[in-house]
Amino acid sequence: MSRPIASADVFQAIADPTRRAILDRLRSGEQPVKQLAEPFEMSLPAISQHLQILCNAGLVSQQKSGRQRLYRLNPVPLQEVSEWIAHYESFWQQKLDALGAYLEENP
Repeated sequence: MSRPIASADVFQAIADPTRRAILDRLRSGEQPVKQLAEPFEMSLPAISQHLQILCNAGLVSQQKSGRQRLYRLNPVPLQEVSEWIAHYESFWQQKLDALGAYLEENP
């Protein structure tokens, strides 16, 4: 039985709350780094480092438009993570069902 393999880079990329927030902002569409950085209390170079990690993990792509770079969400690696996690859903559902049965029998 083959299972989808989620890249460790993707997990490392989404482990950081700032990077998850950047991904959330990119759901509304392509944005330049300055616009992405607005809600964060950090420098543009720091945001750029987060974006580079997201790009390296394949979660974000960039396109140069004149003097600015536009960033766009690539949700495909997140789908791979979702598929990988799905293999554990039945495991946890069985554990929760067993716990529920135990609690009903032992109030």
